[in-house]
Amino acid sequence: MRQAVLLGNPDTKRTCYFGQAAAGRLPVLLADWKGWREQLPEGDMILKIDPPLWESCALGELEELTRDYIAQLMEISYLAQNDSTEFFNHPKAIAFLLDKRACKLRLMEAGVPVTEPLKTDIHLAGATDTKNQDSLLIHGEMIKNCRRKQNAEALMTLMEKERVHQVFIKPNKGSGAAGVAAFRIQPATGQMALYTCCLLHPEFGLVNTKRLRRLSEPDEIFPLLEAVLQMNCLVERWYAKPQYQGFSYDLRAVFQEGKMDFLLARLSRGPITNLHLNNHPVSAAQLGLPASVMESVFHTCQRAMECFQGLRSAGIDLLLEKGSQEPRIIEMNAQGDLIYQDIYNQNRIYDHQVEIMKRYVEG
Repeated sequence: MRQAVLLGNPDTKRTCYFGQAAAGRLPVLLADWKGWREQLPEGDMILKIDPPLWESCALGELEELTRDYIAQLMEISYLAQNDSTEFFNHPKAIAFLLDKRACKLRLMEAGVPVTEPLKTDIHLAGATDTKNQDSLLIHGEMIKNCRRKQNAEALMTLMEKERVHQVFIKPNKGSGAAGVAAFRIQPATGQMALYTCCLLHPEFGLVNTKRLRRLSEPDEIFPLLEAVLQMNCLVERWYAKPQYQGFSYDLRAVFQEGKMDFLLARLSRGPITNLHLNNHPVSAAQLGLPASVMESVFHTCQRAMECFQGLRSAGIDLLLEKGSQEPRIIEMNAQGDLIYQDIYNQNRIYDHQVEIMKRYVEG
């Protein structure tokens, strides 16, 4: 009989509520990320991998932290060479989805509708020399003096070329709105607005504050925009979102083994909808969407999951185009299964995961 193993962090909501779902049904061994190499058992097992905890708020460390995490995932993936090891989500699938650009390109190649990166970014990101891929992006060389506007001006030139007046800028690796910025410029007046949780700290550089701010003065916008663009960024079109009770919204789906286990609307007064920014969660059922739209959301998620081998579960963020209500995938997260509105209610996401793992343990 296989051993069910959770690689995670003790006393977190992920671990506690997964444990509640497993209680009395499936014995689960917890391996701590601190010292995981010594704690993973030998022999038959099915392994679920939760993300490690990062304490730093310095965005300059984001790329290095992600690289280290991916290296550990690759090390764990070697366990697959032993036929007795099964993964809930394969570590290579988790690593692939950590790369927003690669994930989005694969979805586009499969014809899955997404919030599209600007064409210039797609062209450069699609270069065959992946070793030099990061250096091809519009963020250019690192600039110590963020009062310069070289990168920001390059961005505005790109926007003008593509005839796009509002964009989202996202670090290629990151989550939880860390480093994300929404930038808008009025072509007739030149008036600008920047929405972001980033702040330039005199000691730590660019940091994530987890509080959304709106900047409208060029003297405030350019230093921050310049610093954000120094990171390896993906630049996407900023689509208008539909409205519900005066709020704009997008959707977060949790899709597991062909089932839509949870679908939540994230309501916001601003362009960034992450719930930890004091935005409002509402059950998607309350939106009163037509059955055809709900079916389209389901099939879009299903098609997206099929693009990634070894992926049983993912959190999928979707946008419904204003007017047509056609879904587009914003991004995917192979570890996006923690939804407070679920764990404090039926806990059905983790309940389904326990079902899946139990089937492999007993089979």
